[in-house]
Amino acid sequence: MLNIVLFGAPGCGKGTQAQRLKEHYGIDHVSTGEVIRGHIARGTELGRSMESYIAQGRLAPDAIVIEMIAQYVAAHKEAAGCIFDGFPRTTVQAREFDGILAQHGLKIDTMIDIRVPEEELVRRILVRGKDSGRADDASEEVIRGRLEVYRRQTAIVSDYYAAQGKYASVNGTGTMEEVFARIVDVIDAIANS
Repeated sequence: MLNIVLFGAPGCGKGTQAQRLKEHYGIDHVSTGEVIRGHIARGTELGRSMESYIAQGRLAPDAIVIEMIAQYVAAHKEAAGCIFDGFPRTTVQAREFDGILAQHGLKIDTMIDIRVPEEELVRRILVRGKDSGRADDASEEVIRGRLEVYRRQTAIVSDYYAAQGKYASVNGTGTMEEVFARIVDVIDAIANS
């Protein structure tokens, strides 16, 4: 089983690359953002509790996100592997995640951090916001707030995986194909080691 944390700031291309990796390797793609937005669209209790966090560009509470992922892992432990996109977002989540995986005899093989300069991230998200209909993609103020939250609370998760020798950084600028090729090089090197 190949388990990958696909990491990076909002707008770095995680979702796009995760879909391509899913097809390329035949493994599952777990996007916590999509799961949460699905709950919001269905009007579930979880969705209602999450709406204000999303609208303000804030992170979802650890306990809720961890429980969602624990349920997913338990239901998909026989999969060929998973790409976790948007999780873990805090060091607390990363530690809990290791425990959840260990209960099923699983582990994270690598975290791949897609690095993109901030001004490019803002530009990409504003362009995406024209088509996505997401309120958190339409306001430059909210986008910059999300990037600040990412820097303060999420970027440090890379240190957690680096300390385990499971961190890799790739340049997220260039064409989708160029970025994809960089990510595949990292995964193939791990899979063949």
